[in-house]
Amino acid sequence: MAFNGHQRDDDTDEEDETPSKLPRCNKEMSGYLDNEPQNEAAAGRATSERLASHSTARHRKDSVKKTRPPFPWFGMDIGGTLVKLVYFEPKDITAEEEQEEVENLKSIRRYLTSNTAYGTTGIRDVHLELQDLTLCGRTGNLHFIRFPTHDLPAFLQMGRNKHFSSLHTTLCATGGGAFKFESDFRTMADLELHKLDELDCLVRGVLYIDSVMSSGPLECYYFEDPTDLDHCAQKPYTLENPYPMLLVNIGSGVSVLAVYSENNYKRVTGTSLGGGTFLGLCCLLTGCSTFEEALEMSSQGESTRVDKLVRDIYGGDYERFGLPGWAVASSFGNMMSKEKRESVSKEDLARATLVTITNNIGSITRMCALNENIERVVFVGNFLRVNTLSMKLLAYAMDYWSKGQLKALFLRHEGYFGAVGALLELLHPS
Repeated sequence: MAFNGHQRDDDTDEEDETPSKLPRCNKEMSGYLDNEPQNEAAAGRATSERLASHSTARHRKDSVKKTRPPFPWFGMDIGGTLVKLVYFEPKDITAEEEQEEVENLKSIRRYLTSNTAYGTTGIRDVHLELQDLTLCGRTGNLHFIRFPTHDLPAFLQMGRNKHFSSLHTTLCATGGGAFKFESDFRTMADLELHKLDELDCLVRGVLYIDSVMSSGPLECYYFEDPTDLDHCAQKPYTLENPYPMLLVNIGSGVSVLAVYSENNYKRVTGTSLGGGTFLGLCCLLTGCSTFEEALEMSSQGESTRVDKLVRDIYGGDYERFGLPGWAVASSFGNMMSKEKRESVSKEDLARATLVTITNNIGSITRMCALNENIERVVFVGNFLRVNTLSMKLLAYAMDYWSKGQLKALFLRHEGYFGAVGALLELLHPS
């Protein structure tokens, strides 16, 4: 199956490479040719053209093989909190390739594809796997793996144990960690990194993944009726004409990009208050230790016990400026009161932290959209992983404060786009 316009590199080309044999020249045919010398010349030209055509096809095929990097194919995004890894598993390996394949390569492929968990913290997101994908003339499956950045030494040790460096592959990596940990890759695993700009990889990855999701659930979606947080539902959205769009990447921090075309985009602004802030504050305030635990606590809390609302100040709406009474006037504003501090739960604090971070991102995004005159806003990043509450809050904020002019869009592969962009750079250097 071809998803991106490349044909599978299989045996069908081989059958066409041998030119058809000319018929033997028997008596009848010989006399015919003797009487038609022009036909003989035409036949000779046709044969030459056919041979030249197949020679060109062979040359093109050999050229693809020569420019194609050796397996394994990886792309990495080493962020401040998580490492995201994408791995292409070839499924069209020939018997000859199987025989020639070194044991180290087989071992790596078996290890990555036969497990869904690696150690205590590494996870392969099976639900995101892309099957029967054609990349650089090869057909296979694309796997999505993540683990905490603080466990990177364990990953490097695994690479060393499996003699990854002996495979002579290029490891394309993006994110701040590609620069921070470059020497660790070299000293601990004897690996050289090809470092890439994270925003270039992000944009390239987003556009590519959306383009290949032509079957099954669409990559992009939005929330219908976002003002009803309890009943709003996901609906598919087609990014056929994505430009211009505001691309908001929520990781440890936040970057906001204005994308006008595949090669024309800029970083508009950002904020240090992102997913890392949410988890860090939750760890301090509640004693939790993981992102999943912080989200679970926030789902059970009530932020209005922690935040000071407009109605707490005005006794109702601030009608002159159109501020409803339920709007947050001061995040954590009620915590100035000792009595209220003693009445809130850890779950309330977690919920207020989530609402604070999300509201801040929504406010900045809306201002950027107005300044850039862009109505299409796409949110990505691992802060949104298993975080439906924040997605609904962002959708609500975009819809309400823009009076329906802004639609918040989300992508299923959330935080993996930088790693995908790094993989694409390995296969098709820009």
